[in-house]
Amino acid sequence: MHVRAEYIAVSKLLSKILRHEPLLVGVQLDKHGWVSIDVLIRAIERTARSPGASKRLRTLPTVTREVIVAVVATSDKQRFTISSDCKRIRAAQGHSVEVNLGYAEMEPPAVLYHGTAWSNWKSIAVEGLTAQTRHAVHLSTDVDMAKQVGARHGPPLVLVVNAAQMRADGYTFTCSDNGVWLTQVVPPAYLSQAEQHTQGSKS
Repeated sequence: MHVRAEYIAVSKLLSKILRHEPLLVGVQLDKHGWVSIDVLIRAIERTARSPGASKRLRTLPTVTREVIVAVVATSDKQRFTISSDCKRIRAAQGHSVEVNLGYAEMEPPAVLYHGTAWSNWKSIAVEGLTAQTRHAVHLSTDVDMAKQVGARHGPPLVLVVNAAQMRADGYTFTCSDNGVWLTQVVPPAYLSQAEQHTQGSKS
């Protein structure tokens, strides 16, 4: 699917607002991460027209309800969720602001995957996977998707997560609206490398 360039620009802005910085345009997310679509549209327009607005906002195409719906529909990773009454929107996961997404605890697949860069392996081998600035650790059911995520930051490393054993040991998992599995931490004991790397410094 070809995604229009203006949709990509709007998607990046929505991710920043709904995951990390709602005050960028002066909106407030509710405790579950939702904001009114109409309020969001007015806030973006108002901020874009204000003195000192960033180039990103000033050059943004007009954000309408139709554009937001199209952005949600064409998001390759289904980053956003529109409420059942079509009045509100939120990010499916990936928040650095404090929210309670309200996802119910679920039984995970036996094995999940996490994509990262090889440069992170040394610290992960000691500390495991932690949420860091995000709300939770993100895990995938798909190796290729994990590899794509890891490739954003350098040569990718795919880690295998023994989710079945974690669950048996009392760790909890939830699953976001777009199928990303979430947990608070993955200790090193539950991790292994999906692919052995031949470079000695990375093996």
